[in-house]
Amino acid sequence: MTEISKVIQSQIDDNAVMLFMKGTPQFPQCGFSAAVVQILDYLGVEYSSANVLEDQDLRQGIKEFSNWPTIPQLYVKGEFVGGCDIVREMFEQGELRPFLQSQGVVEASA
Repeated sequence: MTEISKVIQSQIDDNAVMLFMKGTPQFPQCGFSAAVVQILDYLGVEYSSANVLEDQDLRQGIKEFSNWPTIPQLYVKGEFVGGCDIVREMFEQGELRPFLQSQGVVEASA
């Protein structure tokens, strides 16, 4: 396992919800990252993030780690969920909230 793979695995292991994105949740640097942040914030998800623009090794490493070519990438409880298109589709189909609830990272709505 490469050094960057160890860093990525550690971030995924240490955070129930981990978003690898361009920019930060407060200042996303691409529309796709902004869309995922908006969805997670709307659902009230507590998550950690890593800005791939700050580290070229991370930017390339996460693509190789997940075998997924695009960023953002969302991990929940150690499992790769997907990128913007998958997260958006799950949200629009009403599948994302129940999935996140089943993982214990979003409370059931009243």
